[in-house]
Amino acid sequence: MTKPDNKNFWKNKNVFVTGCTGLLGAWLVKYLVDKKANVVGLIRDEVPESNLMHMGLAKKICGVKGELADYYLLKRIINEYEVEVVYHLAAQTIVSVANRDPLSTFESNIKGTWNILEACRNRENVKQIVISSSDKAYGDKEKLPYSETDTLSGSHPYDVSKSCADLIAQAYYKTFNLPVCITRCANLYGGGDLNFSRIIPGTIRSVLNNEPPIIRSDGKYMRDYFYVEDAALALLALVEKMQEKNIYGEAFNFSSEVNVSVLKLVNKILTLMHTKLRLVILNEVKNEIRNQYLSVTKAKKLLNWRSRYDLDSGLIKTIAWYKKYLNK
Repeated sequence: MTKPDNKNFWKNKNVFVTGCTGLLGAWLVKYLVDKKANVVGLIRDEVPESNLMHMGLAKKICGVKGELADYYLLKRIINEYEVEVVYHLAAQTIVSVANRDPLSTFESNIKGTWNILEACRNRENVKQIVISSSDKAYGDKEKLPYSETDTLSGSHPYDVSKSCADLIAQAYYKTFNLPVCITRCANLYGGGDLNFSRIIPGTIRSVLNNEPPIIRSDGKYMRDYFYVEDAALALLALVEKMQEKNIYGEAFNFSSEVNVSVLKLVNKILTLMHTKLRLVILNEVKNEIRNQYLSVTKAKKLLNWRSRYDLDSGLIKTIAWYKKYLNK
């Protein structure tokens, strides 16, 4: 993990976080609050069971009700709260939802990104902007792992939305010199993810309910999985280094660089939870990239960043979170 050179970097800094009720957003807010930053969060829906509420963070930030589609609201927030750092994390992140309803995904992920960037464009007080892209932005490639020099070529609705948002962010840097960096993270997991259609929370809940875990694919899809607190620390490290290293306009992969098949991942969870439940393999997934994982050589070199959690340690913390949460 990168340690900031200046321990007071975040103290009293005005930070705007979209997607603050989401998995990564809530953990990022926790670290920012702990570091004494002044956090403004954009909240579309109040989710009583969200991790933001669960960790008691909603009372420690300034929450503004609204949507990414409201450009004038975003502009007002950035102006009136004198925002210095922007983390744009809000997105529609479920691939199956994007396949069912691509328009809402495009509206959120593409238009939402250009609205944020445009709202920042003429504000001199905004010093750092982080746009959250995804490993899905690279599309389906034979050569793996993905590196930041690979072309962005998503083919399916969610992947395309991330490719577009990523390219728009690059355009705002190249054309308007906006102080932007882009993150492309591996599959995030950890306590606070309430999308139980995802393989890790879904499997853990099934085991706690003594039900057979379900794998929607054939189990052979390869992914790397990135623990959410690692991701939050990576986002902090990136902003701390942006000015020092003059890396505006750059994109960075973040991952633990441990790639496993879905079947191996589920069996690892079963082992850690000391159960011998039998799996149900549906083999019904369509329009998803089969194999994808990331190289983080660039982040290691330029940011001096290292992943703190391996897969086992991240899963152990995640399982403990869901045991406490679901037993409650």
